Parts: sequence; C-alpha cells; structure tokens
Amino acid sequence: MQRQYPIGIPGQPWGEAEKQQWFESQSVKRSYFDDVVSEIDALTESFDVHQYGTLDYQTNNYPLYVLKAKQWQNDKPVVLVTGGVHGYETSGVHGALRFAKTRAGSYTDAFNILVAPCISPWGYETINRWNPAAEDPNRSFVANSPAPEAANIMGFLAAQGIEPLVHIDLHETTDTDNSEFRPALAAREGTVNDNWNIPDGFYLVANASRAEVEFQRSVLREVEKVTHIAEADDQGKLIGVDITEHGMIHLPADNLGLCMGLSQARFTTTTEVYPDSPKANPEQCILAQVAAVTGGLDYVRGQL
Repeated sequence: MQRQYPIGIPGQPWGEAEKQQWFESQSVKRSYFDDVVSEIDALTESFDVHQYGTLDYQTNNYPLYVLKAKQWQNDKPVVLVTGGVHGYETSGVHGALRFAKTRAGSYTDAFNILVAPCISPWGYETINRWNPAAEDPNRSFVANSPAPEAANIMGFLAAQGIEPLVHIDLHETTDTDNSEFRPALAAREGTVNDNWNIPDGFYLVANASRAEVEFQRSVLREVEKVTHIAEADDQGKLIGVDITEHGMIHLPADNLGLCMGLSQARFTTTTEVYPDSPKANPEQCILAQVAAVTGGLDYVRGQL
C-alpha cells in the first residue's frame, strides 16, 4: 500500500496554500555558491562568464551563469551543454563543470562551446526537482514559461541570437524519483501515483522529432567505457517508456516542455545517470556525463 503524501488531500490538486506548505517544508542542504559558483570563477582563463539572470527567491538571490568559450567565432556551430535543470541531479551540474574544465578545450577548434552548468540553483541547494513555486523546470521550456529557471536561459539564447547545432542536457534518474518526487507530483496534481522501475545504469532520452540515432549510439559507446548501460525492464521499457534500442528511449521533447527541446538543435539528447547503483560512485557518474558530451561531439565533428 502506498503511503499518503503528507501535503494536500488525496484526489484534490494543490492550491496556493498547499504549494506554500510544500515550500516551507524545504531546507538548504548544500551551497550553490561554494560548490558551483566557485568552480565557475576558476574557469575564467578559458571562458567568458556571463550572468544571464537572477532568481529572486524568499530564501536567497541566485545569479545564473553561462560559460562561453573565449575562442568564439560566429562562423562555427554552437554546442550547448546544460546541467542542473533538476537541481538535485548532482552529476549533471558537476559533469557540465568537469567537461568545461577538462575537455571543452579539445573541441573549440570545431565548435563554439556554451555551458550552463546549474539552471536551477535553488533546486541544487535544497536537493529538489521543482522550484519554490512547485513548478518543474524540465516541463517548462515553453512560451511564457511558468518557471524563471527555464525562461531565463531561453531569453538569453534568444537575445544573443544563439541557435545550437548540438544540445546535450545532463540529468540523473534516482531512487528518490519513486520515494519522493513522483508521489509529490501525484499529490500536486490530485492523481494516483504509479511508480516506474528505476533503471540500474545509464540511458538516453532522444527527442522523438529528431532522434539522430547514430549520434545517440556514439554517446552510449563512449559512456559504456565509464559505466554500465541500463537494461530494459521485463516489459521492454525504461521509466515506463518503450525502448527504441538498448539504452535509449524517445520522448516528444517539444510537447513536454523538456530542456532538450528549447531550440531546434539537430543533435540533442538528455542523459540519465543512475547515482544510486551499487556499481557506480559519484566520480563515475560525473565522468559518465563528460563521456556523454565528448561521445556526442566526436560524432558531430566527424559529420562537419
């Protein structure tokens, strides 16, 4: 029997009172400024750091940063790497930073590199999927977005006239998806929660409208050198979605408001690392994210 979520009345969507109650139940568990901004500050020799917005929340004001490679030339294709759209997904944030620190320089001959390492800093600090208004940023990359996390990065790209050729969005699937975040979503929506099987291993989510399967395969081949690829469940699914092939599912990113659908990038993917696996550790998870980016860029550079 599933436990009742402690906020709200079963079967009734949350109103503002329940969302405020949820917000007040959150607490800061780590520091965006110590963990992330300090790393960004250490990368100024290789990148120009641009503040593209500020999130003004009751608990703190969070400056939002992108790293733009100093070798930027307008005639080169743009690579966008995003992390921390779901702030609790730690290796997404630190994988983006690690790529910027250790591998981005290997690709500036062919690409303009743009890295947004932590799109949801409040979520990072409180280890949350949502923002303080109980909105999921990774369902909010739409016109007139309800989530400022999404609106700010989309506004920056539009203002700069940046249209990526490649966009790799770094995520995790964790055990807390079933223990906390999916039950919270069902409570917020007034529906019945139906947990999915958490895949043990790395997998990819491709945009169904432009899957570029060989690109996805290149990502998976490189990641497999670092960590294991998730097997489908006994229904042939990952997170409740039919696999298209080993380690890969397709979702309609544009319709769902997913971050990987924020542009018309030809080559795009969402990575999913499983940090709770007994066969992985935090460093492996970070390296898997870096491998995903380099595997994708190696493939695209070969197509130029």
